[in-house]
Amino acid sequence: MKYMTFALAGLLLICSCTAQQKPSKTNHMEEKKNNPVFSRTSSDKVEISEEEWKKLLSPEQFYIARQKGTERPWTSHFETSTEVGTYYCVACGYTLFKSNTKFDSGCGWPSFFEPVSKKSIIYTADNTLGMRRTEVQCGRCKAHLGHVFNDGPPPTGLRYCINGVSLGFEKK
Repeated sequence: MKYMTFALAGLLLICSCTAQQKPSKTNHMEEKKNNPVFSRTSSDKVEISEEEWKKLLSPEQFYIARQKGTERPWTSHFETSTEVGTYYCVACGYTLFKSNTKFDSGCGWPSFFEPVSKKSIIYTADNTLGMRRTEVQCGRCKAHLGHVFNDGPPPTGLRYCINGVSLGFEKK
């Protein structure tokens, strides 16, 4: 019972710390035109100032991708999407996940069991909010994507719990 109370308190804390904005319906095509670091083919590392990111990203994207925010659960249109294609970093265009690795985890965020490649993701220890987690970032621009957990399906047993705001999608 003590652990259940602690878990519930932690969940409430997470929910209260998530972005309180309504999900935006951003025009990714327009953003790509105005973003000189966006590339669907380059793997060159992107290192620009936070001020420059602020100019390139919407306020919601900046909050989540650059300030390590979290979108509210069940607000991303990607969470329930079954379209076939490729998910990429909304900040820089780097390929992150294929749709055939996406699954319904029931957690409220788009979930994947495997990134496209080992270079796609950077793993960082995250001990915020009194929890021990592993943050996942874009392998090209270090945008905050979400976290990875060891409770996913086979074949990897991993669940990449990703903020939909950090993702773009290219239909196959």
